[in-house]
Amino acid sequence: MGGKAGSGETVAGGDASAKAPGRKRRGKAPAAPEPSPEASSDTPARTERSSAKRPPAKRRSAAPAVEPAAPPAAPAPAPDKTAAEAPSADKPTAGKAQREDSPFLRYLVQNPEAFAQNLARVVEGAGKAAAAYLKPREAGENRSELADELSTVFKTLAHVGEYWLADPARVLEAQTSLWAGYMDVWARTLKRMAGEDVEPVAKPDPRDKRFQDADWSENQFFDFIKQMYLVTARWADRMVEDAETLDTHTRRKAEFYVKQIANAIAPSNFLLTNPELLRETFAQNGENLVRGIRMLAEDIEAGGGDLKIRQSDPEKFTVGGNLATTPGKVVHQNDVCQIIQYAPTTETVYRRPLLIVPPWINKFYILDLNPDKSFIRWAIAEGRSVFVVSWVNPDRRQAEKSFEHYMKEGILTALDVIEVATGSAEVDAIGYCVGGTLLAVTLAWAAAKGDDRIESATFFTTQVDFTHAGDLKVFVDEEQVRLLEERMAERGFLEGRKMASSFNMLRSNDLIWPYFVNNYMKGQDPFPFDLLYWNSDSTRMPAANHSFYLRNCYLENRLTEGTMTVAGVTLDLGKVRVPIYNLAAREDHIAPARSVFLGCRAFGGPVTYVLAGSGHIAGVINPVAKPKYQYWTGPEPKGAFEDWLAQATEHPGSWWPHWSEWLADKAPEKVAARQPGGGKLQPLEDAPGSYVKVKA
Repeated sequence: MGGKAGSGETVAGGDASAKAPGRKRRGKAPAAPEPSPEASSDTPARTERSSAKRPPAKRRSAAPAVEPAAPPAAPAPAPDKTAAEAPSADKPTAGKAQREDSPFLRYLVQNPEAFAQNLARVVEGAGKAAAAYLKPREAGENRSELADELSTVFKTLAHVGEYWLADPARVLEAQTSLWAGYMDVWARTLKRMAGEDVEPVAKPDPRDKRFQDADWSENQFFDFIKQMYLVTARWADRMVEDAETLDTHTRRKAEFYVKQIANAIAPSNFLLTNPELLRETFAQNGENLVRGIRMLAEDIEAGGGDLKIRQSDPEKFTVGGNLATTPGKVVHQNDVCQIIQYAPTTETVYRRPLLIVPPWINKFYILDLNPDKSFIRWAIAEGRSVFVVSWVNPDRRQAEKSFEHYMKEGILTALDVIEVATGSAEVDAIGYCVGGTLLAVTLAWAAAKGDDRIESATFFTTQVDFTHAGDLKVFVDEEQVRLLEERMAERGFLEGRKMASSFNMLRSNDLIWPYFVNNYMKGQDPFPFDLLYWNSDSTRMPAANHSFYLRNCYLENRLTEGTMTVAGVTLDLGKVRVPIYNLAAREDHIAPARSVFLGCRAFGGPVTYVLAGSGHIAGVINPVAKPKYQYWTGPEPKGAFEDWLAQATEHPGSWWPHWSEWLADKAPEKVAARQPGGGKLQPLEDAPGSYVKVKA
């Protein structure tokens, strides 16, 4: 699931006009202070005040004049000091006028002494950041994996280079294409400097937020840099696209790596090539950089020697405080999970309890962020007896826990607990992302064993067929999986920050570089956003579980091919005949809508396919009270996805009520509301429990 951030201290010696750190700046950076009358030699105020105050110079004696001396003139009236010192409203001072007329004079240091002091503090802070990076490596707590990662990148891009270098004509074609773009940018820039109105060679996508500052277009220097960057990045994309000998997986990896490199070297990420950063830095005399380098050191230390970019203010949120606040009790726990039963808010509830199986790649409270966004709270209000599996944040003790253990100690144990707590052996189940994949595995295993306790299944953005798996597939091939298994074998788990980094890289221009610039260049605290706090609250992966998932699903696609074996049973999804509600998200890059659609045909029972707007997270979390996106319903999910979409009907608002009606039709009977534990299970602690609070 992915799907998708500084300090409040003021630095001494800074410009008084600089904003308090952490508050987002709007509009232009503060204008440079007006020159004082005492300091400027080109303002009327200096001239008039000087002539009024300075006594007449004594003249040297001279020969007596023939003509008699003229009578002394009447003294001139004293100048109005107020008028002299205040610049005219309709005639600005020369210094101010120059700054407004010249785009380059806006980029001046306001206080050189304070700026120099702050640069010295930045150097000192950089030493602390380097120490935070080196300390865990010197202690053997963090083994650098950069060489292995770069090796994969270079090997992939080498295949692209081989294609172009194999033919001298291709080399000439590639070089000519690039240099023609450069020369075109240069020629048009010269024409623009000469006063001509010319169209740019390269324009950014209107949705690209990196180049929204006006100076990226109005200032010829920054416009030139921007266009040269865009020409280069698009040329690199074409080099991959036009390399005809690449296989599909290698091409996909090359496209991904080229995109990551292009995003990383964007001029918007560097101080000297970003007009907004330059203005901000000069206006604050470098205070922003002091705050930023301090946050950089803190985030490297928090990441155990790796940079853990803060995407939200971690001090503003507490799980169980202002996140995951729906009342309930933990009614069971084991080495793999806690089972939470939520308190009812209606007098009667549907007879069938609802079991939610979230992914263990993230934490379950994405479904219970706050009262306004909580799917769990809404389902309870709809009359559902809700149970949730809260997975453990594993360590070495869970190293050997595989899919089989998560199925038996997670889902199957939850079914036993529900029956004791409610007396109902029939359950409706929801699986989200990899939790949905595990639910599908459990359904196939249960069908083979004759276990029919799950009467209906709902899948949220879940893949069972990985033929058209999403962008995560770039990280999965035999070589990369083998390297990952070797790393996991050392500790028994995959570090949470590794998985979080993979998800963030899928949308690096949204989840990495904006926060890098905001935090470490502007020195601003990220906006307190619950979704991004959840996104950064990562979890570890048990070695056996993660290896099984990557090999059996992403690498070999065994589940839909009928060759996956779990707990001694070869699974056949065709034997799963319970009704299924299969939700996909139209812009999902992790579980693409096409991939989810293809998986529908693997089941043996009726499948209702629904397409939500937006992506992997927002497409699911689309509350009824504040809907942001639409959804589509259509015919049976057969044939091509494009044909289904052409026949689908668009509906405004949230898909939640549509799902609720679908589920109510399957079992409309109601019973008296059930309290957590049902008087038969002793609650262990309040929801959301302790497992979800463990940090990676």
